[in-house]
Amino acid sequence: MGVHVSALELFSIGIGPSSSHTVGPMRAARAFVLELAETGLLPEVARVEAVLYGSLAATGLGHGTPDALVAGLRGLDPETCDPADVRGAWSEHPDGAPLPLAGSHAVPFNRADVSFESFTRLPRHPNALTLRAWSAHAPLPLAESTYYSVGGGFIQREGDGPGERGRTASGYTTAAELLAECAATGSSIGDVARRAEREFRSDEETDAGLDAIWAAMRECVTAGLHADGELPGGLRVRRRASGLRRHLEAAAQDGHDTSIEWLHAYALAVNEENAAGGRVVTAPTNGAAGILPAVLHYYWNFLPGASAEGVRVFLLTASAIGSLVKAHASISGAEGGCQAEVGSACAMAAAGLCAVLGGTPPQVENAAEIAMEHHLGLTCDPIAGLVQIRASSGTQSPRRPRSRRRGSRSTATARTSCRSTR
Repeated sequence: MGVHVSALELFSIGIGPSSSHTVGPMRAARAFVLELAETGLLPEVARVEAVLYGSLAATGLGHGTPDALVAGLRGLDPETCDPADVRGAWSEHPDGAPLPLAGSHAVPFNRADVSFESFTRLPRHPNALTLRAWSAHAPLPLAESTYYSVGGGFIQREGDGPGERGRTASGYTTAAELLAECAATGSSIGDVARRAEREFRSDEETDAGLDAIWAAMRECVTAGLHADGELPGGLRVRRRASGLRRHLEAAAQDGHDTSIEWLHAYALAVNEENAAGGRVVTAPTNGAAGILPAVLHYYWNFLPGASAEGVRVFLLTASAIGSLVKAHASISGAEGGCQAEVGSACAMAAAGLCAVLGGTPPQVENAAEIAMEHHLGLTCDPIAGLVQIRASSGTQSPRRPRSRRRGSRSTATARTSCRSTR
C-alpha cells in the first residue's frame, strides 16, 4: 500500500481548537450513532455514555472535547456544521434534557455521562475514547466501540486494520521512491500527487476540492484579521491579529515592504480563529493550522505570477510531504509533540513554496527536510489544556516593518532556500 493520503483528507475543513481533541472525537461520535442507525439499533437506545482516556481526558476541557463529542452524537459534521452549534453542546446541556442522537432519536443525557480517565492510556494511542449505547433494561451495552484520534482529525476504530481514509492502494512509500518516480517520469512531486489523487476522483473534482480548501483558508485568515476581543478559555488572552493588520495597513502607506510581517499576521489570524473554535483547515493539524495558509497567502499576495493553479500545485506538493511524515513519524501532537504538528506543517509549507518557485523534486524534498530538522524535539506544555499563549507569543508589540523594496529580500531568500542543495 502506498503512503499517499489524499490532499482533500489531509487538508480537511473543520473547527477549532484541535484536530485531535475536537474534530477527531466529533467524527468518532458521529460515526458511532450513524452506525447505530444503519444497523437498526438506534430506536432501541435509551442512554449513551462516553469515556475519554489519556490526552483526550487530560486536556479535553481546554480543547472542547466533550462539546465536540456531544455535537457528534447529535450527528453534526465538523466540515459543515455551524461552529456555534458545537460550543456549549456538553458544557451547557441541562442534565436530563433530551439529546437527539443522529439528529432524530432523543434520549435523556447528563453531563456525567462523559467521564474522564486522564491517567489511563490505552496501548494503541494516547488519544482514545470509548462510546457505549444502552437499551432500557439489558445489563450489557447494546453497542460499544473504542476509537483513536490519531492526528489531523483522522480516527481509527479498535479492531479495524491499519488502512486509513483517503490512503492510496499503491504508489510511493518513501521519499527515495517518490524522487525516483519523479526522475523516471520527468514529473514534479505535485504531478505524482496528482496521479495519486486519481485513485479517488477525477482531476476536475480534485481541483474543486483544492479550491474549496483554499477558499476556507482565505475565509479563516480574513475572519481572524478582523476579530477583536479575548480568546475563550479563561486565560484572558487578547486577540492581536486585527491590531497587527491595522499596524501593517498604516505602514504600507509609508511605502514599507511589509510582506514578511503580513506572513506573521496571516498565521496569527488562523491561530486565533482556531483557538476561538472557528472554521479552520487542518494543515496537517489544527494546532499548526496557521503555518501553511500563511505561506500560501504570502505566495498569493506578494510573489509575481501567483495563480490558482499554483495554489493547487502547492497543496498537492505539500500533501505528498505530509503523507510521508504521517506514515513514518506522526502528525499527532499527543504522540510526537509539537514537532509532529509544527514541524510537519513547516516541512509541507517549505516544499509547497519551493515547488511553486520552480524548485526541482530533490530541491523540494531538501526544503522540506531543512524545515523539519529545525523542529525536531519541539514540545509544548499547554496551560489549562490550552495552547493560546504559544499561539500569541511574540506579537504583543509589533515591530516597525523593515524598509526595503517589495519582494527584494523576502523573495530572494525563499528562492535561495528552495534552490540550495547539500
